[in-house]
Amino acid sequence: MKNNFKENKNNFKQPLLKTPFYEMFSKEMTQGYWYDWSGYKAASIVQDQELEYFAIRSTASLFDISPLIKYRITGPDAEDFLNKLTIRNVSQQKNNTVQYTIWCDDEGNVLDDGTLFKFNNTDFRLCCQERHLPWLIDTASGFNVEILEETNLIAGLSIQGPTSAAVLINAGYQSIDHLKPFEMIKLTDDILISRTGFTGDLGYEIFLPNKLSTAVWNNLWKAGEDLGIRAIGFNALNIARIETGFIMTNSDFIASEHAVRNDRAKKPDEIGMSWMVDMTKQYFNGKVAIQKARENNENKFVFVALEIDGKEPADGAIIYHNKDLEVGIITAATWSPTAKKSIALATLKLPYGQKIKSNLWVEIYALRELEYFKMMKKAFIVKAPFVKLKRRNLTPPLRK
Repeated sequence: MKNNFKENKNNFKQPLLKTPFYEMFSKEMTQGYWYDWSGYKAASIVQDQELEYFAIRSTASLFDISPLIKYRITGPDAEDFLNKLTIRNVSQQKNNTVQYTIWCDDEGNVLDDGTLFKFNNTDFRLCCQERHLPWLIDTASGFNVEILEETNLIAGLSIQGPTSAAVLINAGYQSIDHLKPFEMIKLTDDILISRTGFTGDLGYEIFLPNKLSTAVWNNLWKAGEDLGIRAIGFNALNIARIETGFIMTNSDFIASEHAVRNDRAKKPDEIGMSWMVDMTKQYFNGKVAIQKARENNENKFVFVALEIDGKEPADGAIIYHNKDLEVGIITAATWSPTAKKSIALATLKLPYGQKIKSNLWVEIYALRELEYFKMMKKAFIVKAPFVKLKRRNLTPPLRK
């Protein structure tokens, strides 16, 4: 016990790791804002948040996704194992595609969400925000599979925006021209490009061995010189993902293993993911609990998209019915430069959000000359996404 204690204590002294693209982003950085993403230094702002956002929506943006937790899952039973782990039907997923998915604990509460890359029935990569190796190993009991965490072996870049395809083609990756959304292609030198992203825009994600990071960055940067390419941080990406209505672990819902109180963990139906649950599968973790909650009307929350009067930031604001009864909370909010509206994602207590959708108000405290003023702003339930772009799904993609 003493040796283990000392080892764990020393882990707290470990400085944040640097991704293979850290030096490249550092050279572009003028603001100097970093944050901790899975133990890695990641940029929140590189130069200017607004310019970075408009690079996503107007030209091309590069975002470092190397800190994504990445598991390689291989073996004869890989598909069956993943069908038990996740709530979607992996057997129906085609080879060389990417599937957004969720996995739950035995009580049907969401552990995490992520993307599942299917190379074939015996070879997958699972990407997510949190580390789940103990849970994966427990779930793998009885299956002939191998699970390897390759987070520190595989670097990643997300290139998003209307000129992203043109940048890739200029860089020599012409084969991406035929990729449809959620398809992927494996190139030479173990470079993988998928038509995926977290922005709701035309975009791609590139996964590659660490040793190729400098060469790939330089190639993309040169190819995008005349196409407005810009390095971006998380803050700009977060605006784009809210505009698209994408949820994020431990922001819009609490991963069940992190929930301190029992009522903080939520089932897929309570975070707007009921469409994803495939009850036709014989079994998956949490299926019995999810089915029971549906049959007995035990779900307590609903996830909604809101438009809010005014321009004041509403992140973390409490939602009221008739200005006096607390019925929910905003989990993510922003002013949308594209939609020209104050928008938000929120959790409401049932029956609000389903049977009762009107007379909702948001309590906002705005700072004016070193004093906070309380404002009650009207909120309206709408259907996400707030921003829907045709270019996201065009194949072949735009070549601006």
